[in-house]
Amino acid sequence: MNIFADFTQRVKNALQELELKDKDGFSPDLSRVVVEAPRDPAHGDFATNAAMVLAKPLGMKPRDLAEKLVEKLNDDPDVTEATIAGPGFINLRVAPGVWQRVLGSVLELGVDFGSVQQVPAPKVNVEYVSTNPTGPMHVGHIRGAVVGDALANLLSFAGNEVVKEYYVNDAGSQIDTLASSAFLRYREALGEDIGQIPAGLYPGDYLIPVGESLKQEFGLSLKEMPESEWMPLVKERAISAMLDLIREDLATLGVEHEVFFSEKSLHERENSNGSKIDQMLDGLRAKGLVYEGTLPPPKGQVPEDWEDREQTLFRASDYGDDTDRALKKSDGSYTYFAADVAYFEDKFKRGFKETIYVLGADHSGYAKRLQAVGKAVSGGETDVIVRFCQLVKLMRDGQPVKMSKRSGDFITFREVVDEVGSDPVRFMMLFRKNDAPLEFDFKKVTEQSKDNPVFYVQYGYARCRSAMRQAAEELKGSDLGDANLAGADFTLLSDSGELELIAKMAEWPKVIDAAAETHEPHRIAFYLHELASSLHGHWNRGKEMPHLRFIDAGNSKLTLARLALVRAISLVLASGLAILGVNAPEEMR
Repeated sequence: MNIFADFTQRVKNALQELELKDKDGFSPDLSRVVVEAPRDPAHGDFATNAAMVLAKPLGMKPRDLAEKLVEKLNDDPDVTEATIAGPGFINLRVAPGVWQRVLGSVLELGVDFGSVQQVPAPKVNVEYVSTNPTGPMHVGHIRGAVVGDALANLLSFAGNEVVKEYYVNDAGSQIDTLASSAFLRYREALGEDIGQIPAGLYPGDYLIPVGESLKQEFGLSLKEMPESEWMPLVKERAISAMLDLIREDLATLGVEHEVFFSEKSLHERENSNGSKIDQMLDGLRAKGLVYEGTLPPPKGQVPEDWEDREQTLFRASDYGDDTDRALKKSDGSYTYFAADVAYFEDKFKRGFKETIYVLGADHSGYAKRLQAVGKAVSGGETDVIVRFCQLVKLMRDGQPVKMSKRSGDFITFREVVDEVGSDPVRFMMLFRKNDAPLEFDFKKVTEQSKDNPVFYVQYGYARCRSAMRQAAEELKGSDLGDANLAGADFTLLSDSGELELIAKMAEWPKVIDAAAETHEPHRIAFYLHELASSLHGHWNRGKEMPHLRFIDAGNSKLTLARLALVRAISLVLASGLAILGVNAPEEMR
């Protein structure tokens, strides 16, 4: 039950009954008409902008239009008062039955309250993390992992068929470097003194087990092979070991991808038509999207190795990019961009109507080129959404953290999660908008205080569960199941704090719609914090005024109604925490 969508439609129905026409005799466009919660609750339960956005196209003064609309809205049995504010905003107060229906809907639907059923469910691909498989992930990958995972959860809750995907960069020169580094560790495992790791190779100790594994599998035979023979063997095993390492790191945050897509598979010859990239290029040529030409020099200082030469170019600028993009290098091999185009084409052929890329801040220039690819290859059938995650600055009690026990030169993903736990990491990475810088303080995120958002929200859920356990103990024999609570007399919930909590829960479906539409999972974290704050505020009022407490042994009907409220709050909190991938604890210690 989306009460805001409900009343938006009521306002539109009232406008249609007025039979308004613009200067050309057409009915006005009502798409910009919305119903929102007012900034100041004292003004009413809802507010609508209808008169403000329609007055000009209708050639009317906003207040004149508002007067006509208010007269219609006051005829609605669920509207107790419709008034005009300022130049033409309309405030609405609604009957108590509206809030009672919201509460009943939460109890009826449980954690599915606010979810959406779309038939057929649009297919959405969310690609995130996608770090090179050359070692353990570092702290810079955490935010993208959390944002991407929560966004996928959110879109699934909003009724989409979602696939979580990881793009494995296993075809570049960095993989040759990985194999060479692993081969060095293999020689070390055989007892050879390898000395200091040469510049250009990966020095981390995480490759020592890979060397040991190669020794166990191949003995001395690898060492006796020429590089052309041992290289593919070591590559395959090193990549597999690194992906296992990455999966283990991601699992500590509860992140699991359904698809690991290999970049190498785009380059491998499939049939007589060549590789997927070959086929992609042939398809682009047939559509006139590729040509042979030259590019202007890069802006700013021109690199010494820049060449003014003819290249195979994709007409990216025709689709919103800043420049056309090269698909082949001077040696005839494909560019990284060519793989990006073939990869998107593969997604398009898999039927995705929306493809989302969650990238690090260092890829900020990729948005236009990826969107250009999407428009060109899909003919506009697939939307391409790109979200960037700004850097995370690690702090400890206000001081920057600059150490690592495992890698020697960067702080690993695992070190952060192992120290503070998955819940604080996931919640705090979502308690800022993804493109805003974020400070993560190890001490603050583990404090048990109202200043720690994740504790504050989880404590709210735990308080609800504690109240229900206490009620079960004090009211032995009472049926406190959801079905019985849904039948409680909600008219008894008349205190301003109780009504505020119901109104806040009524916002949940609207928050889901807005967060899914804008691809902003941080809105969920913000909302949960607001709901928990309202709960804690009302709880504290009950400490000072016993008649507001949830359990009143002398008034079973009122107690049942208040327990229904408590149960509903716990369901919404649990639902939101699940989207964020954060646990809803039964108790806090």
